[in-house]
Amino acid sequence: MDVSIKHTLLQRLEDPLFEEKGINFFIKRDDLIHPTVSGNKWRKLKYNLLEAQKQHHETLLSFGGAYSNHIYALAAAGKLFNFKTIGVIRGERPEPLNPVLEFAKNNGMRLFFISRTAYRDKYNPELIGELKERFGKFYMVPEGGSNMLAVKGCCEIIDEIDIDFDYICSACGTGGTMAGIITGLNGNNKALGFSALKGGDFLKEDVAQLIKGYCGQNYQNWDINTEYHFGGYAKSKPELLEFMKYFEKQHKVPIEFIYTGKMLFGLYDLIKRDFFKPEQNIIALHTGGVK
Repeated sequence: MDVSIKHTLLQRLEDPLFEEKGINFFIKRDDLIHPTVSGNKWRKLKYNLLEAQKQHHETLLSFGGAYSNHIYALAAAGKLFNFKTIGVIRGERPEPLNPVLEFAKNNGMRLFFISRTAYRDKYNPELIGELKERFGKFYMVPEGGSNMLAVKGCCEIIDEIDIDFDYICSACGTGGTMAGIITGLNGNNKALGFSALKGGDFLKEDVAQLIKGYCGQNYQNWDINTEYHFGGYAKSKPELLEFMKYFEKQHKVPIEFIYTGKMLFGLYDLIKRDFFKPEQNIIALHTGGVK
């Protein structure tokens, strides 16, 4: 099973704002890793897929909301690498299925819907036992793919960067990508996350725990900004959509509103507010996702 990743493009962007503020801005195009298992999803699944194969599993099971990029990518990866897939989805089954769930279903994923109350305690041993009774043996990938193996995969992002930089920035949903980036930095440079969730302060603790679990370290060179969620996960506002139109027209780089669009809006706003110093090199990680 070949889950290797070619180094993705580090693209310098030119913008009147960057010129005005003296900022050097780059975007790492992880959205180009694969058309359906794009960005951080491939990196987070990479070592989980190898572990599932090592343990002789034929089925992958994971959790997500109705618009989960992770569920979308897991279904695609399952089809690509000949795993059966099961998606445990938060909330009632929508009729008709939305494009994300329809794609997952069309790629062979069995969809199983549970109440939002049950979903809040999704790792409850009783529920996991019920899922095993219903579906048989499976390899469980956590929500968003975020575990120690995901951290290992996302550490490799830093190894691919061959320029000096001051900040690397990423959207943040479950914390696995940020934990990998911070671990890969090994205390050097700075990492800045942007929560895609309303009330995302808990992510700081989740990321810290992932890092500690992976390498035992307590790094101080990072933070997560929680100001640019636009109402919460999979929600947007007109100013975000207008910004995305401008960004795509200016830079010819496609983005989506759930993760990367919010991060880039936040970065532009921080640049306007002089959060960064002139001549600093800023890298934004394009984590892919469904348009």
